[in-house]
Amino acid sequence: MDHLDVPHFLAMLILILGVARLLGAGAARLGQPSVLGELLAGVILGASVLGVVDSKAEIVHLLSELGVLLLLFAIGIETDLKRLMRVGGTAAVVAIAGVVFPFVLGYILCKSLGQPELTAIVVGASLTATSVGITARVFSELGKLREPEGQVVLGAAIIDDVIGLIILTVVAGLTGGGGVTLTKIATTTGLAFGFLVGTVLVGRVIVPRVFDFLSRTKHAGTMTSVGLILAFGLAWIAHRCGLAPIIGAFAAGLLVNETRQTEEVEHGITALGHFFVPIFFVAVGAGVDVKVFNPFDTGNHTTLMLGGLMIIVAMVSKFAAGFAPFWFKGRKSVVGVGMIPRGEVGLIFAQMGVNQGVLNPQLFGAVTLMVMATTFVTPPLLKRLLTQKGEPNKAEDGIGELVNEP
Repeated sequence: MDHLDVPHFLAMLILILGVARLLGAGAARLGQPSVLGELLAGVILGASVLGVVDSKAEIVHLLSELGVLLLLFAIGIETDLKRLMRVGGTAAVVAIAGVVFPFVLGYILCKSLGQPELTAIVVGASLTATSVGITARVFSELGKLREPEGQVVLGAAIIDDVIGLIILTVVAGLTGGGGVTLTKIATTTGLAFGFLVGTVLVGRVIVPRVFDFLSRTKHAGTMTSVGLILAFGLAWIAHRCGLAPIIGAFAAGLLVNETRQTEEVEHGITALGHFFVPIFFVAVGAGVDVKVFNPFDTGNHTTLMLGGLMIIVAMVSKFAAGFAPFWFKGRKSVVGVGMIPRGEVGLIFAQMGVNQGVLNPQLFGAVTLMVMATTFVTPPLLKRLLTQKGEPNKAEDGIGELVNEP
């Protein structure tokens, strides 16, 4: 798959986009978020069913990474920084609770099953991650991204990612047999928060002026190109700082929201998103190994049992985190459900444990099962909560347009 020729590559793209659009529209017809259909498309096309899409193939990985960068860039454009700052304290509490609760419960679960100390720490760490891409897509589809609940989940997921980076640093030191010093942790923390604060403070002064100057060229597509350069540039800088690139793309979107060219950039990014964003969700679905769901395979019994327990811990702990800010007047249940989906970060923790001999294949399979289940269960649950009052399903402009409801 890494050495596809052009005809095979084009055929793969046709299947990815065609099946994703077909099942996305089908999910919408059934009253479910279209992202659920795109994830199912990935499962069907993935290595464990049809074998058309290999989520580990370099070309698929690169295309999906572009998709999630564009998605978070567009979400940042749709996010009002002032609104986000107003829920900053609430988001921080949700994020901290969303890390502490699952980590502690995951640790206790493993210790109660007789697992070693280091194994319990790695499993607990793998339960702390939150996948902002899936939740934000559902919020935007339903026109709720600008609601207080949507802003809290967005802010919490970003802070969650920073905290996850710190935990990753500690876990890497433990599994690698190296020391974990306060200096190393402090440096990682300072870089993470320094990048976010510095980018926003400096960017709000520079970016609007640069955009105003370049907009005088009047060439079609110029502002979209400049926006992409900003998004990819900050994503690269974020990576160099040890952060997830999506943090940089999201920060770039926040800055574009401060300019007078927001609508022009948004229009161009939305058009690109129709191609790249579905590839991201298909790649996520393609990573699912449906064989682990086979109860008739005795080798899966331990994995299924452990995975089932982890799923309960993962859902209960993140849901409870939504109720941590008792002063928040919005729907805490929506926030809690919005924090449930795990992403590739959880698998990174688990893979690190496997590489260092800390996790056995059964535990790794259980973590994978937990990631898959929380990813698939969140969209329909969130859709049900957000529309339970009979509110219309109206996608927001921009990122919401990435979902063409039939």
